[in-house]
Amino acid sequence: MELEHLFNGSALNAVDAKGRLSVPAFIRGVIERRTDAKAVVLGAHECDPCLTAYDRGYGRILHAENERRRLLEEGQGDPAQHFARARRTFGITEDVPYDTSGRIILPPMMRRKGRIEELALFVGVGGTFEIWNPHLALESGDDDLRDLAAYRLEEKGIAP
Repeated sequence: MELEHLFNGSALNAVDAKGRLSVPAFIRGVIERRTDAKAVVLGAHECDPCLTAYDRGYGRILHAENERRRLLEEGQGDPAQHFARARRTFGITEDVPYDTSGRIILPPMMRRKGRIEELALFVGVGGTFEIWNPHLALESGDDDLRDLAAYRLEEKGIAP
């Protein structure tokens, strides 16, 4: 399956005490071009301390990718890896609708998984987007991500 619309861009938004958070317009625009459902699926990132997120239809692509990896790994090592990946991809996720103003409520489990506190850094990564605690992004091994987090914090008048 080829994706016609990709997530590009970044934004830093506040998270209130109840976990309410505005989904940036660049994210909502892609979701609404891909599907009629005004919702995001949130899950733990495979290797970084952040959340990965996508529209409901993207799950088909993830299933195909998991199956491709399972077939490649078949006979080479531990089959438990496939099931752990499948649980992370489909079991440890939350489907979260957004309201007419584009706000979601971050579920407590996802907030915990992503270590999201009072700020959320949205980063488009093509087929999906990431949601970072910007202070964790500042500690990343990725120079560009660190620069992006510092810039977005400074833009809001917050010292990195």
